[in-house]
Order: sequence, then structure tokens, then C-alpha cells
Amino acid sequence: MASVAAAIEAEGALTQRKRQSLAGLLNISFGFFGIQIGFALQNANMSRIFQSLGTSLDDLPALWVAAPLTGLLVQPVIGHLSDRTWLGRLGRRRPYFLAGAILAALALLIMPESPVLLVAAVMLWVLDASLNVSMEPFRAFVGDMLDKDQHAAGYGVQTAFIGAGAVVGSIFPWALEQLGVSNVAGVGAIPDSVRYAFWFGGAALLASVIWTVVSTREYSPDELARFDGAAEAGEEAHVMRVLAARSDAACLAWIGAGAAVIALVAATGLEKEVYLLGGLLAAYGLASLIAVRRARGGQGAGMLGHIVGDFAGMPPLMKRLALVQFFSWSALFIMWINTTPVVTGRFFGAVDAGSAAYQEGASWVDVLFATYNGVAAVSALVLIPFLAKRIGQARTHIVGLLCGAAGFASIFVVPDHRWLLLSEVGIGIAWSTILAMPYAILASALPQRKLGIYMGLFNVFVVVPQLLVATVMGSITKHFFPGEPIYTMAFAAATMLVAAAAMTRVPTR
Repeated sequence: MASVAAAIEAEGALTQRKRQSLAGLLNISFGFFGIQIGFALQNANMSRIFQSLGTSLDDLPALWVAAPLTGLLVQPVIGHLSDRTWLGRLGRRRPYFLAGAILAALALLIMPESPVLLVAAVMLWVLDASLNVSMEPFRAFVGDMLDKDQHAAGYGVQTAFIGAGAVVGSIFPWALEQLGVSNVAGVGAIPDSVRYAFWFGGAALLASVIWTVVSTREYSPDELARFDGAAEAGEEAHVMRVLAARSDAACLAWIGAGAAVIALVAATGLEKEVYLLGGLLAAYGLASLIAVRRARGGQGAGMLGHIVGDFAGMPPLMKRLALVQFFSWSALFIMWINTTPVVTGRFFGAVDAGSAAYQEGASWVDVLFATYNGVAAVSALVLIPFLAKRIGQARTHIVGLLCGAAGFASIFVVPDHRWLLLSEVGIGIAWSTILAMPYAILASALPQRKLGIYMGLFNVFVVVPQLLVATVMGSITKHFFPGEPIYTMAFAAATMLVAAAAMTRVPTR
């Protein structure tokens, strides 16, 4: 397979990016294959691990809050830093791919050996932070390496690798069980099928990221400047203008909103995890106030100022797509948290995490997750290009979101667990468009020199809905339908429909 390095010749003479062959497109995104194996193992098995180590169903959302919170904190910082990094032969984005992969592989090695719940929860934080360090630059990497006319193809290939990696990560514990590896463990222990799958995932993650690192050569800052011209040279001035336009009152309003949420939780007895939402609102207000004061004092924007200023001054197209992301990812996180208890309880009649029926149901969740990711991989390579050429990228995403809503709604009516495979087809089509279309649309519209920070900030609208689900959904489930997590899937279907409606406001591309 020819590497991108071989495709880029005569460095000083390039005036535009080389058009990548299929081999080049594969090399650029191959690392995402391993990253998604890690995410799939986490998504399909962490509820199982937490319950095996003694947590209750009501406490699952609180433990899962680690994943979105680390993404919220890590991705904008990594995006800002990678925009400004150049380490010679190692490049701009690749140092972050590699560092995150090494840390994530270590976390996957340690996770299934967790002796108690606290260790597992801490390792989830480490794992998710490391995966985000690797993942965030990959989004910008496609934009760095490809011209606009290849963005849809580039993100489509990336989505296919995400789907393929997720299939492998999701199905591996089940496959090991079929090969005779024990899928049952004593109280407080993790089954061997899960332990071996996590170790395999760590090795696959590291190997795939190393493949992308050695098979690609990044364009230098000077080359990128020639490709994209000097029109983007005023980013610092733009950030300073945005910060100067923000009033202290607006910053204090965010702090006040956070304080109000905290007071509401204390007064009404809501789940303690909701305190986190108040803390995040107040933290953003405080960060904005510090950045504004620094800018007014002539100290420059700095990293904090760039993150705050770029978030406040994001392009209108990005704002519209952000609303779509908010609702679509709310549905996804509801699914990741609740699929295991829904399937084990409703279709296998098991609530005891130590029972054989529970472990059988949990293994079937691995099959279901592998199914929707496999559908996504095929959809990204076949269905998405077909629809995008005929109805545009925006309408293609609407179709995908409607398929996802139908998939979630069907969970209420299927007669047994095998029919859930059909539900996963709709969810898989939605997953493929969620992973490809917003990023393809954005990469063609955003300034190249700030692609990393904007992609990192776009992740806020992936993370915030997950935090809301993790902190609020537990309270809703506990108070309105205790012991019946199936009804969370109604919320997932409804939010997918709202996302589809919001997508109608995004110009067709």
C-alpha cells in the first residue's frame, strides 16, 4: 500500500494538496480503527464492569460522567495545541495521536484488573482522556491533508474505520466466549472474555495509530500557508475583538446560572451529579471573565482567550450544526448507558449482574453494538456517497437521523432479542451520518489554521448533551419509571427527531 509520504513529492514546489488515492485515504484514517476499538470496548462493557464490581443501576449515569467530562476538557485544549505544534518529521497532529494511544493502551491493560469500583472509575477517566487526546487531532488531520473536494470521501473513510473498529471491539468478548473463554465470573470479578478483549484492544489501538504515524507525512506550516493563502492571518485580531465585545455582565451571568443550578439541586434534592452542570456553567463564566480581563489588560489572548473567544465567535454554520449535534448525541449516550440494563432486564429477565442470564444478555449487547457499527461502516462507503451526490450532505444527514429515530422506537415493539438486530440497522445508518456529514460540512467551511481548535470546540456539543444525560437521566429514570430503563429509548427516539428537524436549518451542501 503506497503511503502518503510517497505521494508527496518536491516539497517546496507544491501549491495545492495532492489528491489522495484510496491507499492514501486509508492511511490517513487507519489509526481511528484502533481508537474506535477502545471506545467500543468502553461503551459496550463499562456498565457491565461497574455492575460486576457492585454498583447499582441508578448509579450508572454518575460513573459514566467521566467520559464526556474528559472530552469536554481535553479536546479544545488539544485542538488549540495541535494547531500550533510542529515537531519536524513527527509533524503537527501525529505527536498527539501517538501520546494518546500509548496512554490508552496502558489504561485498557489495567482496566479489567480493577479490584474495586473506585479503581475502575478512575481508569475510565484515564482511558477516555487518552482516547480523546488521540481522537481530536484525527478530525483535523483529514482537513489538513485533503482539499475540499475530497473532504466527504475522507470523512467517509474515517467513518468506515470507526464502524469497523467498533465492530471488532464490540464483538470480541462474545467471540471469545464462542471459542470457549469463560464469560462468567464470581461476585466482584470481571469475566475472562472481557479481560482478554481489553488487552487485545490496547494492542490493536497502539498498532493502528503507529501505522498512520509511519505511513503519512504531514504538510508543513509553510505548505499549508501556500495552500490556503494569507486570508486567515487575522485570527488573533478576531479573537481579541470577540473578547473585547464581551461584557463583564455576560460572564457574570454564566456564573450566576451555575450558582442557580447548584442552589436548585440543594433545594429540591435532585441527584448530586447535577451539581456538575452548575459547576461547569460557573467555570465557563469564570474562564470568560479571566480571558476578557486579560485581553483588556493588553496581555494577549493566550490559550484560554483563544478557546473562549473562538467558542463565543464561532461561525453561524457551526452554530446550526452544533444544535444538531446536541440532540443526536443525547440519543447516542442514552443508548450507551442503558442498552445493557434494557436488554438484560427486558429480554433476558435478569437484573443480577452475577447471573448467567445477565452475562448472556450483556454478551448479546456486544453483538448489537457490533451490528450497528458494521452497518455504519457499510453505509459510510456505499449509502452516504450515493445519497450525498443526489440530495446533498445536509439532507443525507436528515435521512440518517430519521432512520435512527425509527431504530430506537422499534425497541418497544420487537418480540424478542434477536429482532433487536433490525433496530440496530436504523441506528447504524444514523451513526454513519453523525460521524461523517457534520465534519465534512465543517471542514470545508472553517479556516484551515484553526481547524484543530474549532473541531475541539465542536466536541463541546457532543459532550454537553452526554453530561446532561449522565446527570439528569438517572433522576428521570429513578422518579418516573424505576426499574424500567426501556423508557429511556423513547427519549432517544424523540431527540433524534428533534435533531433531524434542526438539520433542516443547515444549508444543503
